Amino acid sequence: MHPLLSKDTGQKRLLLGNEAIVRGAIEAGAAVAAAYPGTPSSEIANNLFFISLQGDWPLYFEFSTNEKVAMEVAASAAAAGVRSLTCMKHVGMNVASDVLMTLAYVGVKAGMVIVTADDPSMHSSQNEQDNRIYARFANLPMLEPTSPQEAKDMTIQAFDLSESLELPVIVRTTTRTSHVRGPVELGPLPEEVRQKGIFQKDPRRWVPVPAVARMRHRVLLEQMEKARGLAEGSRFNSMSGKGKTGIVASGVSVCYVEDAIRELGVEDRVTFLKLGFTYPFPVSILKDFIQKVDEILVVEELEPFQEDEIKIICKDMGQDRPVFGKATGHFSRMYEFDPLMVKKAIAQVTGCDLNLPQMPDLSSLPPLPMRPPSLCQGCPHRETYNAVKEALKELGLEENAIYPTDIGCYTLGLLPPIQMADYLLCMGSSVGSSAGFSVATDHKIVSFIGDSTFFHSGLSSLASAYHNEHRFCLVILDNSTTAMTGHQPNPGIEIRPPGYDRPRIPIEDAVRGLGIKNVHKINPYRKKEAVALFKEVLAKDELSVVIAEAPCILYYRKFGGKK
Repeated sequence: MHPLLSKDTGQKRLLLGNEAIVRGAIEAGAAVAAAYPGTPSSEIANNLFFISLQGDWPLYFEFSTNEKVAMEVAASAAAAGVRSLTCMKHVGMNVASDVLMTLAYVGVKAGMVIVTADDPSMHSSQNEQDNRIYARFANLPMLEPTSPQEAKDMTIQAFDLSESLELPVIVRTTTRTSHVRGPVELGPLPEEVRQKGIFQKDPRRWVPVPAVARMRHRVLLEQMEKARGLAEGSRFNSMSGKGKTGIVASGVSVCYVEDAIRELGVEDRVTFLKLGFTYPFPVSILKDFIQKVDEILVVEELEPFQEDEIKIICKDMGQDRPVFGKATGHFSRMYEFDPLMVKKAIAQVTGCDLNLPQMPDLSSLPPLPMRPPSLCQGCPHRETYNAVKEALKELGLEENAIYPTDIGCYTLGLLPPIQMADYLLCMGSSVGSSAGFSVATDHKIVSFIGDSTFFHSGLSSLASAYHNEHRFCLVILDNSTTAMTGHQPNPGIEIRPPGYDRPRIPIEDAVRGLGIKNVHKINPYRKKEAVALFKEVLAKDELSVVIAEAPCILYYRKFGGKK
């Protein structure tokens, strides 16, 4: 039995924020879930995957080929009356946004939750976009937990809210709320879970041709006004204190603010507004808050999402209140916050002494050595890079080569001693950018993409490259898993976790199916053969694909090499 299926109602468990979301989905009766793995959301999908695989709970889960597909799977299940969930990291929402914008119009029948996990400071990401903007962009309700307990509670609430409004609901976390561990009280598991629904045909709702979409847009705006009323009365929005300095915060920043108020001893000087149901903005609560205070400090990571809204409300009310935050330099629009940063800002606004403890003298200690991330010892990608480099060197092309790369652990080919990553935008961009370089330059182009990323968004780009006669060599690094995010399966895996028996799509068959003739396979550990093959391929000026097949060392050990 999976530990997140415990029936110890009322007992507390020490859970990650992501694990708490899974428990919340189970308690809420979710029966369908789909995802593409992405840190910091990966533990949600991983736990749902193993719960589904073990068969102890009525749950269907799939690792879809990308976030767009995952959202479509979850959306159609909810349209048929079955509660569903999809989760993704912040940049994954970009991939799913084509679905999201119209899904908001057609809505759902059963509850549907969309978890987006943002990554301030880019611990494992190529940007730190603020996905709160997507709630406003798509016109969908959004909840933001501050702790694992709230993560579970808000997930349950999000399903109920979604069902009452017939709209998907966004639960937005950040790295700190996803990966913090805290006590979570277990609620009861449902006695029955609705696994099968009935889709009621209604083309004037579910098929958004322009005439339908115009009507559904009006419905969406009406439902969001109802959502605003629910936000006003939500238990996740609360106000405390009676001081004249107002502080507004949401997400993990709430924890920093609460600690700072207590440690600075300014409880009598501040009124603290904690927001958990953050969109649509609870305007009445904000107006009441503004009237109680003389000045406002907004504590929020990344964009001034709430700060700008509060300024607008102040203007509409005719209340000239100074609003401190990002525009005033109290906080940055970059990177995640820390407790000291928040404490300093609150001390500055309230005019109290900071009284920091004296730091010990560490001047006699040597600086810590840098420990950058690197490819694992024995990783097959190392051998592939070395084979390409040696082949180019022998051909006299090494100085002329461009290496577009992609999202995966092989992105670490950027670092010494490999240094074979020159250009990167997003998942699958290695193929499309190689096409651009082939048109705009006379360089030799060798691009790299992983097996999971290839299925995610490389296939369509490669079809375009072949059709438009671009000339480059694409190296598909097939290590039989989605390694970077924790060894999740993809359609091409040969080594599989126990019980995973879904059909395999060999990458070579998929590539040849596009019409590409110059397709080769190598074992990167057979160095002489690999170098000879790359010399042959790279000597030609044409589109070619080399599939470097060798399992991830850690994944191979994990499953004992069993197929």
